[in-house]
Amino acid sequence: METRRFQAPSLYGDHHVSEVRRILFQLPGVSDTYASSAFQLIEVSFDPEKVSAEQIETCLREAGYLDEMPMLAEPETASVRADGDASFRHTVVYESLRGTISFAQRVESGGRPLWPCPGIDSRK
Repeated sequence: METRRFQAPSLYGDHHVSEVRRILFQLPGVSDTYASSAFQLIEVSFDPEKVSAEQIETCLREAGYLDEMPMLAEPETASVRADGDASFRHTVVYESLRGTISFAQRVESGGRPLWPCPGIDSRK
């Protein structure tokens, strides 16, 4: 048995932890896994004769958890909706949290994530 740890900067929610566990337990030879959204860490115990660390890393990278999550920068000018009204998204970047963006605006759901979310295919 071998154990490998992966830093996962895009693992930021408990729903990601569940998805990481689902993905990893589908691989042959994975016996145990620990994933933490608080520490953005994934630890995997596996049988190296059945699956390699490189295969596990590839699987996690393809799911989008091992790379930095892209954050879109918003313009400082108002956007104009189809009805002619101007709106701002009230975006604030908090320096103390380094890159965390928050916004306030009523946005109707189109049935897809409104921001990049690893493990969820936004093309559906």
